[in-house]
Amino acid sequence: MNIKIKSDCTDIDWNLVVEILKAVGMGYHEPEIHSKAFKNSQVVVFIFDDDKLIGFGRAISDGAYQAAIYDCAILPDYQGHKLGALIIDSILEKLKGYNILLYASPGKEGFYIKQGFSNMKTGMARFVNENKMRAKGFIE
Repeated sequence: MNIKIKSDCTDIDWNLVVEILKAVGMGYHEPEIHSKAFKNSQVVVFIFDDDKLIGFGRAISDGAYQAAIYDCAILPDYQGHKLGALIIDSILEKLKGYNILLYASPGKEGFYIKQGFSNMKTGMARFVNENKMRAKGFIE
């Protein structure tokens, strides 16, 4: 592998972002929606193997002390090589001193615990499609 990290949204194929999200079983939208979300984020990280997009993540923030991480994904063939940790570490490096929230896909909590995150006792959520998120195991 020839891993490269990119921290901006120039020349990203948003169709590939959608395909990666589909491949890992995460929620996805039209490519234009992902483009807008990433471009409006404070921190973005894209991981490439040579010129092939293989993963990404992003964080939104108030720019002072709070942030939230979203859309972290690595193609299944590349999982298990610490590339997810590379994405998280790259995001965290740019958010030193911030409280950081995220929600993990059910079954992926252990990965984030290894990255220093803890389960919250008071986390709450309000989703547009509550029934879908309940069925996927995100809410009780």
